[in-house]
Amino acid sequence: MAGGVQRREAAAGKSYDVFHTDCPARDVVDHVTSRWGIWVLISLRSNSLRFYELRESIQGVSEKMLAQTLRALVQDGLVWREVEPTTPPQVTYGLTEFGRDVGEPLTELFDRITRRLSPHGAG
Repeated sequence: MAGGVQRREAAAGKSYDVFHTDCPARDVVDHVTSRWGIWVLISLRSNSLRFYELRESIQGVSEKMLAQTLRALVQDGLVWREVEPTTPPQVTYGLTEFGRDVGEPLTELFDRITRRLSPHGAG
């Protein structure tokens, strides 16, 4: 399916097939749609946050899982990381242009779902 969603021409003319296990785009999709990746992108949609603020905004995520998720999203170019040389170091995260672009439909999906759900107890 050369014209399908799964096959795209990159800017440099390279073809990506997300159904192939070696496709680099597949890794990015896996990181974005991981259990915590979506919540990180949604949490950072309006402003940058320090690590502890991000952890507090995403209930249920452990420090270890948040750190792993952030490391993958930074490596993919979706999230930037800034370390302030203080004691202890203060680490801030935010969305790159790519991260905002990818996160926009996730935020829209989240908003659509929450609009359609009835409030607890109503009904």
